[in-house]
Amino acid sequence: MSDAKKRKQAEQDDFRWLRKLRSAASLTFSSILLSAAVIFVLLLYMRSQALPVSKMGPATEMYDIHGEVIETLNGGKHMEPVPLEDISPDLIRATLAIEDRNFYNHYGFDIRGIARAAIVNLQHMAKVQGAGTITQQLARNLYLSHERTWTRKLKETYYAVQMELHMTKDQILEQYLNQIYYGHSTYGIQAASKLFFGKDAKDLTLGESAMLAGIPKGPRYYSPYYDMKNAKDRQETILQTMASSGIITQKQADQAAAEKLTILPLEPKKPAIAGYFREYVRTVATEQLGIDEDQFDDGALKVYTTLDMNAQRVAEETVSSELERYPDMQAALVAIDPRNGYVKAMVGGRNYGENQYNRALANTRQPGSSFKPIVYLTALQQKQYTPVTRFKSEPTTFTYDNGRLNYTPSNFDNKYFDWIDLRQAIAKSDNIFAVHTILDVGPDNVIAMARKMGITSAMKPLPSLALGTFPVSPMEMASAFGIFANQGVRVEPTTIVRIEDQRGRVLYQANPAQEAVVDPAYTYVMTQLMESVFDTGGTGSRVSGSLKRPVAGKTGTTNTDAWLVGYTPELSTAVWVGYDKDRTINSVESHLAAPIFAEFTERALESVPPKLFPIPDGVANVYIDPASGKLANDECPNSRLEAFVQGTEPTEYCTGQKKDEAKPAKPKGNGTWWQDLKRWWND
Repeated sequence: MSDAKKRKQAEQDDFRWLRKLRSAASLTFSSILLSAAVIFVLLLYMRSQALPVSKMGPATEMYDIHGEVIETLNGGKHMEPVPLEDISPDLIRATLAIEDRNFYNHYGFDIRGIARAAIVNLQHMAKVQGAGTITQQLARNLYLSHERTWTRKLKETYYAVQMELHMTKDQILEQYLNQIYYGHSTYGIQAASKLFFGKDAKDLTLGESAMLAGIPKGPRYYSPYYDMKNAKDRQETILQTMASSGIITQKQADQAAAEKLTILPLEPKKPAIAGYFREYVRTVATEQLGIDEDQFDDGALKVYTTLDMNAQRVAEETVSSELERYPDMQAALVAIDPRNGYVKAMVGGRNYGENQYNRALANTRQPGSSFKPIVYLTALQQKQYTPVTRFKSEPTTFTYDNGRLNYTPSNFDNKYFDWIDLRQAIAKSDNIFAVHTILDVGPDNVIAMARKMGITSAMKPLPSLALGTFPVSPMEMASAFGIFANQGVRVEPTTIVRIEDQRGRVLYQANPAQEAVVDPAYTYVMTQLMESVFDTGGTGSRVSGSLKRPVAGKTGTTNTDAWLVGYTPELSTAVWVGYDKDRTINSVESHLAAPIFAEFTERALESVPPKLFPIPDGVANVYIDPASGKLANDECPNSRLEAFVQGTEPTEYCTGQKKDEAKPAKPKGNGTWWQDLKRWWND
């Protein structure tokens, strides 16, 4: 081949190579442009999309009626968010040095960090160094699980970049330092600083900062509460890293390492208070109000309840103290403000941690004689019974169902009292009087009254209903007796006042239903009658010395149950005591409900001045002769003041004179200061 041909061939080869080079360059440039466009569009898309909902949002909190936190619901996480400027600069520098020294120079993930970690891991043939940035760690904590998969890692990087597009570096760092886990149910540097050193995060020294900065790497391994040597080694590693990076001098590192740290003792967890109430609130919110369980636990809700923490503590302490000598015995207590239906205290058993069965709500126990006031209220309304209505207390066989069936009740210990009036029947808890009454007014009418008073438990129209043989719950009894205290008005029991979301929007606002069940005059008369339960000779007289305020109520005893349901103008309380497996209670155990009621009532209302039950319209207070049930005058000894529904009071005196023919008897004291005060008030 001639030289000319060779040159021509070479030129053609050069041209083809140049053309290929140009094509490759053009393709590369086009690919770069396309990639840049794709990245740009992707970044625009990521910037336009809202970040996911955080699974580490502020905790849902439950408050009592005074605004005191009862519980932080989402696992008991202790968090106290603070702005970045309220965090020690030493803590910030220590955290960046050990976790992400290139934090302010990357866009969510660190290429150099990834390469550096890969080299170190290859050298050790194991994963000894991670490459996750602070932004990636925050994305994982906020939005993802901690599973070790490529899918999770890709999502983590995606969210990290998205966070960098939505937030400034300082905002990311602030969130990270407020969310990171420091062990012991403590999240965020402020809570950790207080836990370990008892100070605010802004006051941390360099030595303290380095100690805390090392804990998130492995709270179980580097917490000084678990292993001080590991924690100290980690602190010194961080200080040396800071020194080698030029963040601090070697002298500062040595001084900080030698600094004596005063770490507070780890306080044992306090026993959870109001466990039965808290669980009931959860049930009400999720089953009755339609709040999703996940939202209730982790939705950063604020749940404002009716609980009074002081009353709750008193209730739990009282139950625990009174049952201390009875290890197998259980108890329940429900206290309701009768004026608004607010549940102030709830004890469903002696120990929530050991047994979560809530006996305060269980309609499985017979109320015994504590049910009788509902029978007598029905009688006052429907048959014009009065406090001086009399029956003979003696062994009696009653017939019912048109004479086809018989019922023979008996009194406790077979004690009978001859002729007694309604006041005495209530005070002595006479069963014969109660059965006379229910058969006289009709069991169906008693059930109807119980339903109006909020008792929904199953009942049958039998004579034994008067003796409380059909089970009810302490909650039902406390609510029903609240009607006596609230002048005949029933207010629906309420445990949740308000629920707000994270933004303060009200999701639920309580509006308890109110209904006038019975005329106030009848409830006042019943209240006066039930006060005698705590007088000398009454079934509650054992605790009369402990009660320093007007109280009305009724005891109830069966073979397996002991009750006292009572009230003041401010508080209606039901107490039940017994065994879970229908074990018989003895004579001593049958009286345990009364001291629990008395101590709880006095301590819970310690700051409330004693009040008389208000006298409504339609009540006539007159002095009567207990022996005859007639009006008393100077010729009738042992007179007593008695309240009647107006128009039902006696019209004749014990000597046979008419009301306007004789001089009323002078009042005589009955041994209780509030009865004497009422006499003075009415005179």
